[in-house]
Amino acid sequence: MTFPAGAPVIDTMIGFVHEGFAQYDFIRKQTKDASSKASEFPAEYMFKNVPKDLPTSDPVGVTLHEMDRFSIERGLIGVSDETSRLALKQHPDRFVASGSIDDPNDVVGSVRAIKREYEEFGIRATSVFPSGTFPQVAIDDPKMYPIYATCVELGIPIFVCAGVPGPRLKFAPQEVSRIDTVMFDFPELVFVTRHGCEPWEQLAVKLMLKWPNLYYSTSAFAPKYYPKAVVDFANTRGADKVLYAGYFPMGLSLERIFRDMPSVPFKDEVWPKFLYGNAARLLGL
Repeated sequence: MTFPAGAPVIDTMIGFVHEGFAQYDFIRKQTKDASSKASEFPAEYMFKNVPKDLPTSDPVGVTLHEMDRFSIERGLIGVSDETSRLALKQHPDRFVASGSIDDPNDVVGSVRAIKREYEEFGIRATSVFPSGTFPQVAIDDPKMYPIYATCVELGIPIFVCAGVPGPRLKFAPQEVSRIDTVMFDFPELVFVTRHGCEPWEQLAVKLMLKWPNLYYSTSAFAPKYYPKAVVDFANTRGADKVLYAGYFPMGLSLERIFRDMPSVPFKDEVWPKFLYGNAARLLGL
């Protein structure tokens, strides 16, 4: 159960530092409590030492430096902003493109966007934050079905936030039980959960046992807080189902993540799959 320091890593949720926190405006406009509206990072109450003091003159260089410090060979990033597109162009060997479904209420527009990003950037995945959509669109909402069908058609996974969200938004769209219906209707869809699935992490494990193409990523959690049910699952029947994701620079530093990582009691044979192999397989790397 020794953490393999220096082993190669694929981070399935990483990004770049931005001036200010304008990227969270879409959350603030939906929240109603004064604290959320006044916060730069609306889920900051959940995190300690959010990395705020990073230089912004070379955001790609900052992220690459941190990746090199912790043996992260590849990082899954979005394509919606100029910095990400520059990173993909300049460092195609280090960054992997992923789309983002910002407004599934626009069904046709969302499908067209996935196909456009696939053709233009070669996206290997897409993603959605159901509680963060406005109006909210649940995991199993019929509006999501053309999006799931497009992912199947293109052969790419979709990363979906599941469980109670950190920002003070309604959690109903992300109830883990909703995933069951989606997997029943789309058995070929590769569906990867993000942000913990709590408090339904045991249900998430049961569903991963049930559905071959359902996976779990560890985004937005410091390793000391990885759910026990998920760690136990990875050590038994789920070694091929759990993959590493960080949260840099959104809420966690890589230093914090990899300082805690050796305390995770994964079996020796689980570590290579968790850190690299599972993500490489799902993203076709």
